[in-house]
Amino acid sequence: MQTRHYTVLLDCGDTIVDERTEVKDERGASLRAELIPGADLMVRGLVERGYRIGLVADGPSETFLNVLTQHGLYDLFDARAISEEVGVSKPDARMFTTALDALGVRPHEYDRVVMVGNNLERDIKGANELGIVSVFLRWSTLRTWKAADATEVPSHTIERPVDLLDLMDRLEREYTTRLRAATGDVR
Repeated sequence: MQTRHYTVLLDCGDTIVDERTEVKDERGASLRAELIPGADLMVRGLVERGYRIGLVADGPSETFLNVLTQHGLYDLFDARAISEEVGVSKPDARMFTTALDALGVRPHEYDRVVMVGNNLERDIKGANELGIVSVFLRWSTLRTWKAADATEVPSHTIERPVDLLDLMDRLEREYTTRLRAATGDVR
């Protein structure tokens, strides 16, 4: 398996799971839900390509255990930062740093972390404020697609979850090219 230079953080609601299909209990935890088309291929594809992945999601812990287990994805995550457990919600930096600390990613490596989410004011803003590469999944219409200010402008935008795989391939190639240029490697 090829060594990867990037680490990937993923939101869950309307990034992996279609929020419109959630069946919730009286406490608000999702019992089950359907995935966004191609989201399982995205998560499995990242793992197969050798990426370390972390879940950074707002909501009750049971939601993610229930729904991601339902689709065989829960155990594929190397780390999880769930707002109920962390005690804050995105865009608070602690949501991201909790996952990154668990993955062993140090602050000087944040520019090689990709955060994928559907919420400009939470996912994208939080990532941007830490210097993380932000990727907006423009799929769901439940939230705005228009940035309120510069802090909510994503580094990249994708239309479908599986588009992330091509983007990651491109980011890896670009990083390898920069690394080789910096070291004088002309391969």
